[in-house]
Amino acid sequence: MPRYPLKPLAALALSSLLLGCSNADSSVTPTVDSASMANPVELQHWQPSHAARAESWQLLANDQRLAADAEGLWLLDASGDRLARHPGNFYSLDTRQHNAELVIATTQASSQQPTLLRAAAADLQVHQQLELPATTYRIENLCLYQDESQNLHLFVIGEEGMGDQWLVGNPGLLLDTAAHVRSLRLPPESEHCAVDDQQHLLYVSEESVGIWAYGAHPEAEQSRQPVDMVEPFGEIQEMVAGLAAVPGGLLALDADARQLHRYRLTENGWDSLEPVALAGTVEPERIAAHSANGQNQLLLVDGDDGNLYQSRIDWPVSALPAAAKVPVVLPTVETDPIPSPGDAADDPAIWLHPSDPAASRVLGTDKRNGLAVYDLNGAQLQYLPLGRLNNVDVRQGFQLGEQRVDLAVASNRDHNSLHVFAIDPANGQLSELGQITTALDEIYGFCMGQSSDGVMYAIANDKDGRFVQYRLDGRQGELNGTLVREFAVATQPEGCVVDDQRQRLFIGEEGKAVWALDAGENASTEMTRVISTDGPIEADIEGLAIYQHPEHPYLVISSQGNDSYVVVDAEPPYQLRGSFRIGLNSQLGIDGVSETDGLEVTSANLGGQWSLGMLMVQDGRKRMPEGNQNYKFVPWQSIASALQLD
Repeated sequence: MPRYPLKPLAALALSSLLLGCSNADSSVTPTVDSASMANPVELQHWQPSHAARAESWQLLANDQRLAADAEGLWLLDASGDRLARHPGNFYSLDTRQHNAELVIATTQASSQQPTLLRAAAADLQVHQQLELPATTYRIENLCLYQDESQNLHLFVIGEEGMGDQWLVGNPGLLLDTAAHVRSLRLPPESEHCAVDDQQHLLYVSEESVGIWAYGAHPEAEQSRQPVDMVEPFGEIQEMVAGLAAVPGGLLALDADARQLHRYRLTENGWDSLEPVALAGTVEPERIAAHSANGQNQLLLVDGDDGNLYQSRIDWPVSALPAAAKVPVVLPTVETDPIPSPGDAADDPAIWLHPSDPAASRVLGTDKRNGLAVYDLNGAQLQYLPLGRLNNVDVRQGFQLGEQRVDLAVASNRDHNSLHVFAIDPANGQLSELGQITTALDEIYGFCMGQSSDGVMYAIANDKDGRFVQYRLDGRQGELNGTLVREFAVATQPEGCVVDDQRQRLFIGEEGKAVWALDAGENASTEMTRVISTDGPIEADIEGLAIYQHPEHPYLVISSQGNDSYVVVDAEPPYQLRGSFRIGLNSQLGIDGVSETDGLEVTSANLGGQWSLGMLMVQDGRKRMPEGNQNYKFVPWQSIASALQLD
């Protein structure tokens, strides 16, 4: 299920992603014959007055050029005359221009420190500078990337496949301190890079193998896809050198063959246009491009003698339509990482303190080893290493003998059981009450419900589609569960939630739809379709939760296939209210969220930013820094504002 990495390639299955192979899948192999060749492009030798031997160049607006060399950063006009210089010893270069300012990414040669400068576009007067830590590897290239929230990132491409992604700025400013987003695993011959902001793609060249596309988004998984390969697997004759992203595609140099390759990005991959001969150059190694009015202005650096050449080529290619914008909300709290590594965190639940809402607790399953308990600031307060607990839910006011206790129940995949815990109302501490054996062969998802007369139910499902509903009873002082109802869906389910106020049960059939049915133990099991995976939801359907608005409830659904969350009315006709994503909070240093399994939401006033309640979600990829999975908290007010909910 493609997500951020290769958004425009939605029609390609994950099986087409090549993880380390050098031969390309037929769905993305260029379509032209290697013998075909467009007319040679007319190259004009360009001799600047300054920085003539610089290898790193960028083309700017107004036909200006920026260079980096051992004497500094140079701003030149089209004639090669100096407009400004910032002193230093630099190499590698990328830029972003916003109004009258440039953001310049370069490398300090002596220290191997990537450096960002926010400077005036007219005279390179520096307004802000950000130095990243020195790398342990030689930096080959730098590439800037701006995500959908206008956060600025820097890709550092190093020798022998080393690389990193850093968060370096938010809208209009550089950060005071860069935040490491993730380490990159790149091919050993990686040298050149280019970024397509709109399609969230990072292109990297592997000199003797080919060109790869990676997901540039901070939540992208570490998969890659071939754009073109060196013969005999693709159309590149000799070796890949410089890259330049242009609207709707990519330009790439084949240095030894003296060719410029052009690729048009389509919904199904990259189509190769006829390569262009670069007559007159010896070894065109680096390229800078600036696009305007259907043309690409080019500046080429000859790798053999350092000479510079300029030209223009027509570019009758339109960029792919941008995907419909989905509102982005920001997490304001993240929990401590779950203790187990890998895909471990899964499903949260919330316990509300009876007298002090700020002392409420969030429970989160570690499906490899147990259950964690967090405060509203995300600190882990308790951890119970009791086995593979997959989903968890909470209800309050269970009669256990002469006392009333609050219950947390989790599906235990080690024993195909319901693992039951009592919650101390004074401090939120959990203690085991026991386990209830189920009739399931492979227990999976789970939720709880409570009838209008206070009877509690535990509802679990199996990967084969079966659901079982147990009535919980503790009036005699011992915990018991009685099977009162069974039903099934056709394919694998997981998430479910009960709207206690309306006695309605919602269940998620992962690859198909969300269904609603009556929650009562003697009620019909006839199901009504709420929403299918043929709309804003992309499989898998994962977590489900109910937000109890004072006038009407909302159903919140985790749409794992496109890393989003869908809100619908939790009453017929189940009107769609909108979708949102959870993005990177650059101010608080909290990464965004992807591949969410379970979620929970409450409308309770928990004070402060949680006055309208909060959403809790599992994060499938922990970044900034990278580590074990965790849970993120989002104020409901942010969601209500983004979707214009009442």
